[in-house]
Amino acid sequence: MILSDAQIRENIENGRIGFTPVDQKHYGHDVMNQIGPASLDFRLGNTFKIYRKSKIAMIDPRDPSTVDGMVETVTINDGEFFMLHPRQFVLGVTAEVLRIPDDLVARCEGRSSLGRLGLIIHSTAWFIDPGFTWTITLEITNINEVPIKLYPGMRIGQYAFETVAGEVETHYGVRKWSKYMHQVLPEESRVFHDHEHKDEN
Repeated sequence: MILSDAQIRENIENGRIGFTPVDQKHYGHDVMNQIGPASLDFRLGNTFKIYRKSKIAMIDPRDPSTVDGMVETVTINDGEFFMLHPRQFVLGVTAEVLRIPDDLVARCEGRSSLGRLGLIIHSTAWFIDPGFTWTITLEITNINEVPIKLYPGMRIGQYAFETVAGEVETHYGVRKWSKYMHQVLPEESRVFHDHEHKDEN
């Protein structure tokens, strides 16, 4: 069951869903204005990470040395923009911290208005586990043939919340493979830390 606007508002007001700006200067922002009929809009943060493709021969998910030192961090000031070029892939981050309880999951989806411009905000990682806390890394791609300006603070996507049937035995924060808990900046892939890879090597 997907939560309605009234249920999202109630869960935020009673603290079961945490949704607060990362930057203190944006704490006066009324997050309740970001609630849609059955979703919660989130905004784009200031930080991006870019793979330096001119220095990478290839990426091997089992060899971290193929990307070590090959990711550049770019911070955009408020009022400025990040130019996303055609077919460019970057990692972005949400401007708000999200905290969800053990009996909910969240879906991270793009806004249709931006999708019609050719902006994709996630490749496959739309699912947010029960118990997750902190910002969400966005996998941003421009599939259009012209550049798109990205502004920090713009509404770039939305969360839909669904209830979990039954009781979660182990929430995200205590799993040994919870690689992205408490992230602040956009986080590169930690696939190199997957336990099955370590077992094989």
